[in-house]
Amino acid sequence: MKPIATLLIGLFCLLPWAGAASPADDPEYVRKAALKIDSYVAAWYRQKKMAVPEVTNDATFLRRAFLVTVGRIPTAEEARLFLEIDDPAKRTQLIDYLLASPGYSSHMSNWAFDLLRVTDGKSGFGGTLEPYRDWVRRAMESNMPWDDLTRGLLAARGNSWDPDHAAVGYYIRDRGMPLDNLSNTARIFLGSHMECAQCHDDPFGGPERFEFYQLAAFTNGVREASRRPMQKIWDEVSEDDRRRTLDYSVAQVIWDRVYGMSVQGGGTGRIELPQDYQYRDGEPGEMIAARTPFGKTVRMSDKDNADDGREKLAEWVTTRTGEQFPSVIANRMWDRVMGRGVYEPVDEFVEAKETHLPALMNHLVQLMVELDYDLRAFQKILLNTKTFQFVPNPEPSKVATGDDFHGRQLERMSSEQIWDSLITLAGGDPDKKPRRGVDTRVQIGGKPLNLGGKDMKKISEEVLAIDSESEMRTYFEALLEQVKKERSGGGGGGDGMMARQAPRYGGNDQVRASELPSPAPRDHLLYVFGQSDREVVEAASREPNVSQVLTLMNGFVQKQLVNNPGAHLYKSLEGASDAKEKIRRIYIAILSRPPSEEEFRWMLDEVNLSGDDAWPNIVSALVMSSEFLFVQ
Repeated sequence: MKPIATLLIGLFCLLPWAGAASPADDPEYVRKAALKIDSYVAAWYRQKKMAVPEVTNDATFLRRAFLVTVGRIPTAEEARLFLEIDDPAKRTQLIDYLLASPGYSSHMSNWAFDLLRVTDGKSGFGGTLEPYRDWVRRAMESNMPWDDLTRGLLAARGNSWDPDHAAVGYYIRDRGMPLDNLSNTARIFLGSHMECAQCHDDPFGGPERFEFYQLAAFTNGVREASRRPMQKIWDEVSEDDRRRTLDYSVAQVIWDRVYGMSVQGGGTGRIELPQDYQYRDGEPGEMIAARTPFGKTVRMSDKDNADDGREKLAEWVTTRTGEQFPSVIANRMWDRVMGRGVYEPVDEFVEAKETHLPALMNHLVQLMVELDYDLRAFQKILLNTKTFQFVPNPEPSKVATGDDFHGRQLERMSSEQIWDSLITLAGGDPDKKPRRGVDTRVQIGGKPLNLGGKDMKKISEEVLAIDSESEMRTYFEALLEQVKKERSGGGGGGDGMMARQAPRYGGNDQVRASELPSPAPRDHLLYVFGQSDREVVEAASREPNVSQVLTLMNGFVQKQLVNNPGAHLYKSLEGASDAKEKIRRIYIAILSRPPSEEEFRWMLDEVNLSGDDAWPNIVSALVMSSEFLFVQ
């Protein structure tokens, strides 16, 4: 019998492991690390005098591993292959291949988009946040270490159209709301809620308002590149009688999609207290210097403005906050894999000694640091634990503040998991489709132009290098003439750049949720099933509602899956010897398990009663079942 790894390679479209070698590349390291975690959980059982749960069966493990790791159910072929092979190492090998597949980075991107509130654009903003979205997506694909990603976001500056600097979207996303951006930063990376301290001292012992403004001083001064060279031209074309002219449209590209998508200013390290400041430790309008409120103290001068405050902030967050930074991300990953954080909520840091299993939390913090914040390696170890493989636990957690380690609790799939699973049933493995790219073409009035092969990256580089009004006027007039020539049919020359644009997907395309517009349109299945609107950190919902039932009964599911004879699910029935084999394949495709004898009898009765109409009826019933919609 060939090992499952040899057989799976033909089914999974694999990506090479990115980045430097990790200790988790060594199977023995992974085995020992997983065993160490299981030993802490076993100690919990001894302490609570509880029986250790059984390890779940292959079918439940298969479906759980797919949904947790790559965010979709297995295809019919993948499920049948795993279930039908007798190999004691197949679970470990399946984890390896799932983590190396494109589906892993796709599912991690959904997680990152929700956490970072990544959107394609924002209200009132004439530019686009798609380069930033692509930066986050590429960070997940390359398995960028979490501390590097954090520093990359917090210290970012430059031009959004340059892929190496597109992380500036983290600040553009919140332009005009620097204090909100800072409070989100503290919540995301340090599990510290500081939003109340923007206006008043926290009555429950959190940071004081003065401390919040000291921290805000590190990021003060973030701004766009100076629009001074373009200001007079913009004022001229923005007059009422010129707003419908081509001049205005071309100027808008420079004004909104170049200047508006740049970030300068490394952080002055000084900030004025607001005019409504009400405490004795400072005066309204007083200039104060940057200082960190906890961890190893970092401070800046109160005498002169600097330009490296954000770099200092990023370094403090990632290396000088003790266990806090590694603990928060380790707990987020535990929650992601196990279904519940060691401490809850996951965005409120709890010292290891204050958790209900301090030894485990201490170990997870140390492991995250030992792995150099490699989130894929960290999850690989968690996935290989017996704790991950315990039978489902239908009972509520016995610990109000976190995981009770007594089997995975039943949980509805996220909207992204539901969508990605449905398109898997409808079209087969969605990870074989090309990934969405960034549209870098210059667009005037919604129509892309070639302009001699120039894209937005090239134009933004040229514009941002101009430092005088006269030079800008010459550049603007030349660009305007080039646009007029191409729009009149004169051609733009170039080298075919437009033909090489990466795929673009809309809400109706059957591609992974990570490739669709962010957030999804309000009539899309993703929105109906609770996808975050990206306005608030981690705002997704898994609560049921009537609209979801109606969507399953009347929308995409019925049209593209249930009543579509060309759906991949039905193709998987080809070659089935009889009705019983078809029923078995449908169950495996949808629920990742064969039916019970009782279920066989029910479905055979339906086949005998309805004939060929039975198959859509069976598919519809299983897709609408709680078993399909839940992760066990």
